[in-house]
Amino acid sequence: MTLYMIGIGLSDEKDISLKGLEAVKKCSFVYLENYTSSLNVPVNYLEKLYENKIILADRDLVEKRADDILDNAKAKDVAFLVVGDVFSATTHIDLMMRAKKKNIKVEIIHNASVLTAVGETGLMLYNFGKTTSIPFENENVETPYYTLKQNLENNMHTLFLLDLNPKEKKFMTVNDAIRYLLRVEIRRGEKIFTDNTLCVGCVKLGSLDKQIKAGKAKELLKFRFRDGVQCLIVPSKLHFVEEDALELYK
Repeated sequence: MTLYMIGIGLSDEKDISLKGLEAVKKCSFVYLENYTSSLNVPVNYLEKLYENKIILADRDLVEKRADDILDNAKAKDVAFLVVGDVFSATTHIDLMMRAKKKNIKVEIIHNASVLTAVGETGLMLYNFGKTTSIPFENENVETPYYTLKQNLENNMHTLFLLDLNPKEKKFMTVNDAIRYLLRVEIRRGEKIFTDNTLCVGCVKLGSLDKQIKAGKAKELLKFRFRDGVQCLIVPSKLHFVEEDALELYK
């Protein structure tokens, strides 16, 4: 029996690959990881196309009760669906390792990820440095700021993944992320991130109604982004091709 770990893309039920769809249809249990990201359609859209019942898997199930998933995979085929690509979150690497230690066969089926979809901004992927996340509760959190500082020192762009709570349909906004960075900047008394820092805000990358907006931090603070999964990019030194591309989104 096999644990299929399947990336299902960024937008809707149709983003799954043919290989992934074939695997899902033959599985006895289908779990959808439901805490690191979110699709733009209800779960029943997936169930209709996939012709299978979907079990929502929250953080507690995946990280603390993973054996509930793995025990099923010992006897039957099980699909573990991940929005985006399978390994965009480290928690999924842990699930794979646990399965292999239990001698459960694992098959990985990849898909698009926000880590590559940001290329649509025109920023070159190999010019990105370390990716970091900004949590909702960030009053005493400075790691994202230090990651930005380190990336800028190395002339690398920074991608900030913004927190979300799919159950409550709550998404951190680009505006919130900018306010967080400015707040840490004031506290630290440095000149890493200011009102005039170039930023790129993205919403629902990979979907038809995506939104990409480039401009100074103070300009994006006045811009109203749509609801949905969002991310913030703070570019470093730009290649002339990147400069031309960002002009399309100002």
